Amino acid sequence: NEGNEYFREKDYGRAVAAYSEGLRRRSGDAALDAVLLTNRAAAHFHLGNYRSALNDAIQAKKLKPSHLKAIIRGALCHMELKNFLEAIAWCEEGLQIDSKEKKLVEIRAKADKLKVNMKAAWHLQCFSLWDPWMEGAPSRFLCSERNIKLVLEPSDEEEEVSDGLAEMSLDGFHSDSATGAKVHLDADGNLNWPVLFLYPEHEQTDFTVAFHENSRFIDHLMVMFAELPPWDLEKKYLPNNLELYFEDEEREEMYEVNPEHTLLQVLQHERYFVKAGTPTVLVFAKRSPFSKKYFSGKKVHRL
Repeated sequence: NEGNEYFREKDYGRAVAAYSEGLRRRSGDAALDAVLLTNRAAAHFHLGNYRSALNDAIQAKKLKPSHLKAIIRGALCHMELKNFLEAIAWCEEGLQIDSKEKKLVEIRAKADKLKVNMKAAWHLQCFSLWDPWMEGAPSRFLCSERNIKLVLEPSDEEEEVSDGLAEMSLDGFHSDSATGAKVHLDADGNLNWPVLFLYPEHEQTDFTVAFHENSRFIDHLMVMFAELPPWDLEKKYLPNNLELYFEDEEREEMYEVNPEHTLLQVLQHERYFVKAGTPTVLVFAKRSPFSKKYFSGKKVHRL
C-alpha cells in the first residue's frame, strides 16, 4: 500500500524501495509476491530502468504464469530495449491467456512494425542523444565543481549523422525514454545521470535514466544481469564475469573501469569526457575471443 501511494504520487524511487521492502519480508504468498514484483517493475519502468523492470516481470511471471500485468510489463520492457522478437513472444504468451487483451494486441502490432535490423537500432540509440541535455547552468557549474569534463557540442560530422538518424521514426516509444533523459540534481544535492551501456559483441544497449553519482557500477550490474539477457546465448554475461571500459576518442585509447568504483569516480578520471550529457561505458565478457579481437591493436590501460 505504501508503494502504491508513492506510485500514485509519481515518486517512483520511493515506490521501488517500498515494494522491495515488502519482498524482503518473504510473505510466502506467491500471488502477493507476484504483485509486488509487477508493481516494482512498473516503478522501474517509469524511472527508465528497463532491464531491472524486465527482471522483475520475469520473476513475477515465474511465480504466477497467468499474471497478465506482468506479461504486459515484460513486453513493454522488451519494446524499450529494442528486443522486438522477444516482445512479440511475450505478447503471444499473454494472448493465449486472453486473446482480446487490448494492450497486448497494440504492443504486438507495434513490435511487428518496429522489427528492424538491430545494427541500425544500435547506431540510432548511440547517436540520437543530442537534445539539450543539462537542466540549466547550475548543473554545469556542479559538473565543473566536481572536476567532470564535458563535451557540449558534437562535431559537424557527428551532428550531420545525428540529424539523419533522428529522422528515423521512434514512433511507439515513450517520450521519457532514453533519448530524452537529462542529468538532474536530486533533493540531497547529488547528480543523477543517464548512462548508456554498450555491448559491442552483440550490438545491444542498456540505458539507465537515473544513475546516482555515488552508486557503484557493480550494484547496477547485479540488478541488470540478475537474469541473463535473451541475446546472451552462451551465458557469459554474469555480473562478476564482465569488464567495463571507456574510450578516449582523442587518443584512441581504452581505459578499464573498476566495477567497484562509483560513477563519480569514473567521471573524474583525467581522460573521461562526458559527451552529449550521457556517460557511456562499453561492456565485455571477460577473456572472450571477441574482446581479444576488439582490443587488438589498441592501447589499453588496464586496472
